[in-house]
Amino acid sequence: MAAQNSFNHSYGVPAVAAVTAASTNPTIPPMEGAKQKGGASTIRRLDSAAPNKRIMPANQYNSQNQQQSQRKENASPKRSQVAQRQQQQQQQYSDAIQNEDNLEYFIKFPTPNYRSDAMDTGDSDFVFVYNDSNVPIVMLLGWAGCQDRYLMKYSKIYEDRGLITVRYTAPVDTLFWKRTAMIPIGEKILKLMYDMNFDSHPVIVHIFSNGGAYLYQHISLAMRKHKTPIQIRGMIFDSAPGERRILGLYRAVTAIYGKERKKCHSVTALIITLTLSIMWFVEETFAAFKSLFFKSEPVQTNPFSDLKNEATQFPQLFVYSKGDVVIPYQDIEKFIKIRQERGVDVSAACFEDAEHVKIFTKYPSQYIHCVCSFINNCLSRPYKGGNGLETVTDSGSPTSSIRSILGANSSKYD
Repeated sequence: MAAQNSFNHSYGVPAVAAVTAASTNPTIPPMEGAKQKGGASTIRRLDSAAPNKRIMPANQYNSQNQQQSQRKENASPKRSQVAQRQQQQQQQYSDAIQNEDNLEYFIKFPTPNYRSDAMDTGDSDFVFVYNDSNVPIVMLLGWAGCQDRYLMKYSKIYEDRGLITVRYTAPVDTLFWKRTAMIPIGEKILKLMYDMNFDSHPVIVHIFSNGGAYLYQHISLAMRKHKTPIQIRGMIFDSAPGERRILGLYRAVTAIYGKERKKCHSVTALIITLTLSIMWFVEETFAAFKSLFFKSEPVQTNPFSDLKNEATQFPQLFVYSKGDVVIPYQDIEKFIKIRQERGVDVSAACFEDAEHVKIFTKYPSQYIHCVCSFINNCLSRPYKGGNGLETVTDSGSPTSSIRSILGANSSKYD
C-alpha cells in the first residue's frame, strides 16, 4: 500500500545507558576503528563510520589502490592539513571519552577526507556541504526500550554520508520508575558534548517517540544552565511527541516489557500501567505543592506539554504515520500547529500505514530522502546563536512555514 504525504490543513501541507556502577578507565588506542569498552554494565564505542568495502577482483583492487595512491600524492596542502586536523580531533575525542564512566553511548567518526573520496569513487548518493574543521554531528536519542542494534540502523544513514553520530537511549527504569535520574543523565550527555568539543560543531538532534523526546527535555534543561550553547541547527521528530494517555501508556508497556520478558500478559501490563499512572500523579502533585513554597526548576514530565512552548527557533521535521497506534497522528499535527504558531520553521512527512517508529523499516528510501534533505537545508542556513535559527521579515518579526519535506502540496510514494 503506497504511503501518502497527507498533511492537509488550512495552514499548510505538510536516548549509551543511564547512571550505572563506576567502571575502570581503559585506554583507547588513538586510531580509526578503535573500540572502547567499560565495565560489565558500561559500553562506549569509538568506531570508524566508513562504508563497507566492496569485494572486487585482485587486478581491479590493485588498480584502484594505484589510483588512490596517485590521488594522495596529488592532494593539495590544504587537504593534508584538513586530514591532520581531523586526526587531532579524533585524539581529543578519545581522550575525552575516557572521562565519562557512567554513560553507555556510541560515537562514530567518518574517515579523513571521506567526502572527497566518496565523490571520487561515487560511493555516496548524498554529500553534505560543511566546513571540514567542524563536521556536523547527529545526536540520536532512542525510544523507550530501544536496543542499540536498532538505533544503529538509523545512525548508519548519516555515517555513510560522512557525519559524526552520537547514539544514546535512556534505560526504561529511568523513563518510567526513576524519572528523577533523568536530570543527571541530561547533564552528563551535555558534559560529554563539551568535553569532546562538540559545542563547536553544528548539531542535528534526531529523537524517537516520547522516550527520546523526554530525554531531549532534560538535555535542553541542562543547556539552559550553561552560557555556551550547543549549535543545534535542527531537530527531527520520529513518531513524536504525543500526549499522555492511559491507552497509549498501556500499549507502550506491552511493547517494551513484552520484548524484555518474552511474554507480558495483558493483566500484568494493565497493573504496570495503573501503577505508573498513580505514581506519576502523586509525583507531579507533590512537585506542584512544593513549588508553592520553594523556588525550583519545573519538573520535566510531559514532552508534549513542555516542548510545545520551548523557546528555540531552529527548524523541526516531523516524520509520523497514521498507522501509529501508540502516538496518534492527531497529537503530532496538533503539536506541529502550535510550533508553527510560535514562529518555528516546520516540515512534515506523514505516511499512511507504517507502525510506531517503523517508518524507516517500511519506506527506507523515502525516509532517507526526508531526513537528508532536511539536514542539508539546516546546514545551508547561517547559524545566529542563541535559541537557534530565525527567519526574519522586513518588520523584524520571525516567520515560519509548514511544508511537506517531499515537495508540493501532496505526493505519493510509488
